Amino acid sequence: MQKLTEHIDELKQRIAAWGKRIRRYTEKSTRFNQNRLFQSDQKRLYKALERPMVSGTDPVPNQADTVAFWRSLWSEPVNHNEGPWTEVAASQCAGIRTPRRIT
Repeated sequence: MQKLTEHIDELKQRIAAWGKRIRRYTEKSTRFNQNRLFQSDQKRLYKALERPMVSGTDPVPNQADTVAFWRSLWSEPVNHNEGPWTEVAASQCAGIRTPRRIT
């Protein structure tokens, strides 16, 4: 029984080591590709960094439910509690004139 437990522990350690090795390789590969892309096409790199990672595991929301949600949200009138800071901001902006267009 003890040999079996030791063997199971050894296999778990091997699996953990392989997982860490794969993770390190993936991170190294990502860094390498990003560095290469930075040197060749920075615009594409920054666009790729801004784009969220797509997992593909989340279900696509139903269009009718989405439309109903936003309609219910925007159709209700809302009274905001605007503090005294809005009056201060309005008084500070009162003297600002819009520039005339030169045509």
